[in-house]
Amino acid sequence: MTEGEGDLRRGVGALEKFQKRVNALLTDLESSPASKSKVAAQTVSRTAFSGQNTCFAEADGLYTQYNRVHESLVTLSKSLSDRIEYLNLGVHAAAVGFDNVDEDTRRRFYEIQMDLDAERERAQGEKTAEPEQPRSDSKTGSAYDDLGDS
Repeated sequence: MTEGEGDLRRGVGALEKFQKRVNALLTDLESSPASKSKVAAQTVSRTAFSGQNTCFAEADGLYTQYNRVHESLVTLSKSLSDRIEYLNLGVHAAAVGFDNVDEDTRRRFYEIQMDLDAERERAQGEKTAEPEQPRSDSKTGSAYDDLGDS
């Protein structure tokens, strides 16, 4: 064995150790209330805030924000699971050699990679598409509070 191969083997061994720790964390996550299926199932109906067909603008706003945050948490949970699976697949491929990885594993690796790329592009698009919101003055509600007292 050449010196470089020994270094690679030690590196793969470290990755395999890391993979075992990640798998243990993933198992804990999936059995906890923070698992993607349990987070997705934790919903609240609009009527929980003020009753059915009751006009209550604050309850409507709270419900809208709750749903927005809930959707973000479900997306975050799925993304975290995908990233952990992606790391696991990469560690496995490093251990056995990419040419020795079965076709289903390769396909899944590339599916996750494409999903993560699309997620990053969406996030970058949303970041550039958000217009800057004017700040309002707490006393007057004016958006011109940066102009001073002229």
